[in-house]
Amino acid sequence: MTLFVYTAAALAEIGGCFAFWSWLRLGRSALWLALGLPSLALFAILLAQSPAAQAGRAYAAYGGVYILASLAWLWAVEGARPDRYDVLGAMVCLLGAAIILWAPRPA
Repeated sequence: MTLFVYTAAALAEIGGCFAFWSWLRLGRSALWLALGLPSLALFAILLAQSPAAQAGRAYAAYGGVYILASLAWLWAVEGARPDRYDVLGAMVCLLGAAIILWAPRPA
């Protein structure tokens, strides 16, 4: 369930931010913001569903998933294939996120 929540949150955040990117950097219509703002709100709602007990830990663990999803977006939407350094960096981040989220801690 955790991976689903983080993946859905990442897609909502990236989609919302890409709407702003499209408007500001690509010269697209401001109507893109009508899609971007609700997407960013959905991101916040989804991230609040994290099983982490503290918000900061949830956000830190989410960061690794966000990085991987961003590289998938780079490839699927923007047509630029991630290189080996992108993939290596994402793997390091995912390992760090897993340690942060699932490390045994006293209750």
